[in-house]
Amino acid sequence: MIKGFVSALLLTVSIFGMHSVQAEELVFGRISDSPKDSYRELKPLLDYVVPRMKSVGVTSGRILMAKDMSQMLGFLRRGEVDWVSETTAMGTLLQVRGNAVPILLTERSGVATYKTLIFVRKDSPIMDLSQMKGRSIAFQRPSSTTSFFLPASMLLEKKYRLQNLQSPFTKVDSHEVGYIFAQSERNISTWVHKRIVDAGTFSTIGWENPNQMPPQFRKDFRVIATSAEVPRALELVSPQLSPKIRERLKEVLLNAHQDPAAAKALQSYYRTRVFKPVSPEEMRKLRAMGGRMHNVREALE
Repeated sequence: MIKGFVSALLLTVSIFGMHSVQAEELVFGRISDSPKDSYRELKPLLDYVVPRMKSVGVTSGRILMAKDMSQMLGFLRRGEVDWVSETTAMGTLLQVRGNAVPILLTERSGVATYKTLIFVRKDSPIMDLSQMKGRSIAFQRPSSTTSFFLPASMLLEKKYRLQNLQSPFTKVDSHEVGYIFAQSERNISTWVHKRIVDAGTFSTIGWENPNQMPPQFRKDFRVIATSAEVPRALELVSPQLSPKIRERLKEVLLNAHQDPAAAKALQSYYRTRVFKPVSPEEMRKLRAMGGRMHNVREALE
């Protein structure tokens, strides 16, 4: 039995409603602003995992959606979620703020790691981050690892104060760096190309995607800063989860890429190719990154 009684969000009843959890139930969670879409992505993997967990007492599973970081932290602290799928930035924040335990790295769409690229137009006078004072930068959205948390932390490490702009046309204070969320990579590339903002942020994956970064735009851009590599995504578990259940979950996921029965579930799960162990060195790096992500939230909230 994972938990005796847990109050949680049951998507099949109400996306944000409360429900009692059954005994011997594995609760799989994610932070999402599109719960129905996320449910479709997570449910096939959960359906694959649960039948292979009977040896440790798990006989059923359920998807739990949180609308934001605060709600997921609450679920973790109250023991209402067992296993969480997240991007690296959000996952390391859950590690630092909610004591979630990273157990596996997730290789999505054949990509195990990626970086942030901060770029400007080639005709821009900005040559590196030391020349960003009084300039504007477009991030994607507040949950993005490579298009918010990493570039924001890079700017904060340069001792810049960041100014939240009400629109891309808002005047930036001469002593700060103005930022705005463009909501999509295509908006970012367009705004930089049209000189609406001075700089933009992309992942190395998006940089090579012509739907997000049109080649006719990219030829006019110059990268001025690149982050260190970070994992594409993480699988984390609650610190309250039984060690025997944690280890069996790791075993099932680590071997899934070798099981033909898992193929459809992995494809649905963000086109995951393989799960990989977290080495002690990677764990150290994730905790350090979590501290930087926490500093970004503290500085901007």
